[in-house]
Amino acid sequence: MAPIPGSGLAKGLAVTLRTMTRKTVTEQYPEVQPDLPPRTRGVIGLFEENCTVCMLCARECPDWCIYIDSHKETVPPAAPGGRERSRNVLDRFAIDFSLCMYCGICIEVCPFDALFWSPEFEYAETDIRDLTHERDKLREWMWTVPAPPALDPGAEEPKEIAAARKTAEKLAAAQAEPNKQEEGES
Repeated sequence: MAPIPGSGLAKGLAVTLRTMTRKTVTEQYPEVQPDLPPRTRGVIGLFEENCTVCMLCARECPDWCIYIDSHKETVPPAAPGGRERSRNVLDRFAIDFSLCMYCGICIEVCPFDALFWSPEFEYAETDIRDLTHERDKLREWMWTVPAPPALDPGAEEPKEIAAARKTAEKLAAAQAEPNKQEEGES
């Protein structure tokens, strides 16, 4: 059976007429902010206090878009008779978002939780050279990072928290014991 000439045109016009009568669902972006899902990947925020300048993020980045500069600083001994230590001090931490492919490898490999996904997405620039954001801007984005989701109530307690609680209880018991002895002597 051969199709009727012009039937495709009629079907197309029918679809057009149906959609013309419906209300549009377009969101007017600059005036109405989009409702983003939780944990959206926008930009990368830097929690500078946790960064030890281990350079893992820069080495593992497939695009080589992370630039880190640092210097060594000598720290005096913590106790008398101890030895001096040296530590790395962060001078520059920058990410070139014109190269970044938002894979998240840098966030995953950071052993010190210094990098996080921020839902911030409005960072467009008129010049591509301005898409290299320094640590001050990355730090500002850190404060837009949402809190992590709550733990499942049925899940077992993380080992780190259990170990910290056990240590705190031992310390509290050790401090309470001398206080009891002092009260008994009085």
